[in-house]
Amino acid sequence: MLDLARPLREWIEEGRDFAVATVVAVGGSAPRPPGAALAVSADGTAVGSVSGGCVEGAVYDLCLQALQEGETLVERFGYSDEDAFAVGLTCGGTIDVMITPFAGGRRAERAALAAAARSEPVALARVVRGPSGLLGQALLVRPDGSSDGGLGGGPELDRAALDRAGALLDTGRTGTVELSEDGSHCPGGLTLLVESAAPPPRMIVFGAIDFAAALVRAGGFLGYHVTVCDARPVFATRARFPQADEIVVDWPDRYLRRTETDGRTVLCVLTHDAKFDIPLLTEALRLPVAYVGAMGSRRTHEDRNRRLRDVGVSERELARLRSPIGLDLGARTPEETAVSIAAEIIAARHGGTGAPLTGSGRPIHRADREPQPV
Repeated sequence: MLDLARPLREWIEEGRDFAVATVVAVGGSAPRPPGAALAVSADGTAVGSVSGGCVEGAVYDLCLQALQEGETLVERFGYSDEDAFAVGLTCGGTIDVMITPFAGGRRAERAALAAAARSEPVALARVVRGPSGLLGQALLVRPDGSSDGGLGGGPELDRAALDRAGALLDTGRTGTVELSEDGSHCPGGLTLLVESAAPPPRMIVFGAIDFAAALVRAGGFLGYHVTVCDARPVFATRARFPQADEIVVDWPDRYLRRTETDGRTVLCVLTHDAKFDIPLLTEALRLPVAYVGAMGSRRTHEDRNRRLRDVGVSERELARLRSPIGLDLGARTPEETAVSIAAEIIAARHGGTGAPLTGSGRPIHRADREPQPV
């Protein structure tokens, strides 16, 4: 639904009543993913699509029905070749569509649409399977952890949904979440559709080496938009990094000054070469990014810190540097090293300790933990 934020915000400002049909589950060769939406106003105007044309007419009628009756409903559409006149998907898949009327109320959804229309990152979690009293209930989640609305099942459920929706918002992804009605993380009686209106966070890998190739794959798996930057054109090539989203041939510090970063960006410096590292880290440690890590031995790390102090990097800025990069997993290969770096990034993002869960006695999930001092 959030991909229709701009036209729906205009409808809200004009005072129109409308209904939104959202794909909440798919099976087989479904034409549109979860989150795809068709909106129909009370005057019959339609925007968006849930199936690329296969069942749009039937969903259009359901939207008008929902507006008339004022009730949220879920309908499943599948493939049918037994009846030439049956409404179904020609591709052979199935889709579940939730139709929600917007005729007053719906504070969380309206706030989410307004934020998305302003290109602000936001997530919207809605109950798409569960008790009828909860169906369609919504919770808006912001990057800072604040929220609006609620799922109608009590504070524990809202806290669990806030945690899971925040994790999807961190990576700019849309997906479904299974929870129990009491808010526990075990799959139970509730399914939430979490829509994120945010681009994926950036991972910038400096240094076109074999370790970088493995980290590119790990970064993509975690949902990052991965850029590889190196000043040497012979190494920074598409053939060496086929899974990178972007490959840049430039001096690392110059590229970092001109590219866009934010509070979710992670910077991984794998060059361990002073002529690249010192000017690059001088820039990186002064940016409000999520993570700055640098590869190198203990000896390299100490020499690098000395050089950074010599060029004016403060102790407070140096304290942000994760070096040697990664968690102590005993990694040796590039792939194992990439896992150790990815693990440290995850821990930094969510406040994890990196310690084994075995014998710790600590709650596993972030929403269940006691607040930690900053």
